[in-house]
Amino acid sequence: MRITVFGANGPTGRLLTGQALAAGHEVAAVTRRPDSFPLNHDRLQVVGADALDPAAVDAAVAGRDAVLSTLGVPAGKEPISTYSRGAANIVTAMERHQVRRLAVVSSTGVDPHPYSDGGFLFNRVLLPYVTKVLGKTMYDDMRRMETLVRASDLDWTIVRPSALYHSPSVTGYTVVEGQADGRFTARADLAASMLALLDDDRHLRATVSVITTADNPTLLQWIRREALAKK
Repeated sequence: MRITVFGANGPTGRLLTGQALAAGHEVAAVTRRPDSFPLNHDRLQVVGADALDPAAVDAAVAGRDAVLSTLGVPAGKEPISTYSRGAANIVTAMERHQVRRLAVVSSTGVDPHPYSDGGFLFNRVLLPYVTKVLGKTMYDDMRRMETLVRASDLDWTIVRPSALYHSPSVTGYTVVEGQADGRFTARADLAASMLALLDDDRHLRATVSVITTADNPTLLQWIRREALAKK
């Protein structure tokens, strides 16, 4: 297939691009920083463009078979609109060029719920702080993005991972519609689940959760590897 990946230069986007190329697809990797994109391939086109630029998005979508969006920005207290504005441009371009298949990354944080293995610290302290304070503006914009995508006539899937962490390769993961009882998602598994959607019609016009079911970090390990590493 001819795939456009938005957010291709992010941690998940790079993995998704690499997996798509390995699977034999042609990929247009959209990034604002094309000079820093680390992958090279004869079926790869690195597109220097901003998802907030409607004309650039339109050009990146034209002639493709599917669009996968891993757009993401860091959480913060300032207003965030990248998710919703980017989704609006992508949906408009896809409808204009009659590209049907769309998958976008959201987060389980848009609809937080306690986890059976979360414990008091995670469920009652960390989760509310992340979703209602630290990441409030980000999750608010993700909700706006989801609303825009659901209102479209496209063959969309909204993909909600849990807390993301690095894994060098795909591990064990599961995809379920609605909420999944798992706190962590490896980025490689998230990428693999998005790519698998292109060959699977079970989750059209649905919201799915993706969780990793093998070799997950402990909460302390995740904080050390991910949360503290970003500072």
